Amino acid sequence: MQTNAFPMMDISDNTTGCCPRFHPEGWDNQQLHFKDKKFVRAMTRSAMHVPWNMGRVFTRVQEHIEDASAVAPEKVVVLSRDPSPWQGEHFFAVEKDVPGEEMTTLSGDFITRVFEGPYRKAKDFEHDMQVAATAMGKTAKEVYFFYTTCPKCAKAYGENYMVGVARV
Repeated sequence: MQTNAFPMMDISDNTTGCCPRFHPEGWDNQQLHFKDKKFVRAMTRSAMHVPWNMGRVFTRVQEHIEDASAVAPEKVVVLSRDPSPWQGEHFFAVEKDVPGEEMTTLSGDFITRVFEGPYRKAKDFEHDMQVAATAMGKTAKEVYFFYTTCPKCAKAYGENYMVGVARV
């Protein structure tokens, strides 16, 4: 895998008009390498890990990213994690700075695993990421999730894929 690259996504398979259908091929058991990979960082409020203002925050950030022409559609990836039950942290992959948003970078080596199941299983999937890292002789420092479709599209497609991405 190239430095600062994600596996490609096929955005042409989109029957909902919202999220494209996720094809897990090429995403499972990958090793990613980031060196100062640019991201927009955004925070959301939650109540016991259930997001309150995710729609509003994601809409604002996506509009700013589009206005800045900062990402290609086939590379739309958002890495999310919950640092506490009361907030979510989201990293929107971008190619350049986005005015009006908090910019950050990620560096290091990461491993991926593809999971399928309800969002409520994310805690179990996080544990599975820890186990996968240990099996490789490494420690998962942070575990992020790339939620590949919104809840409505997951229901329409009959599959709810999540990609675990762990810094090792």
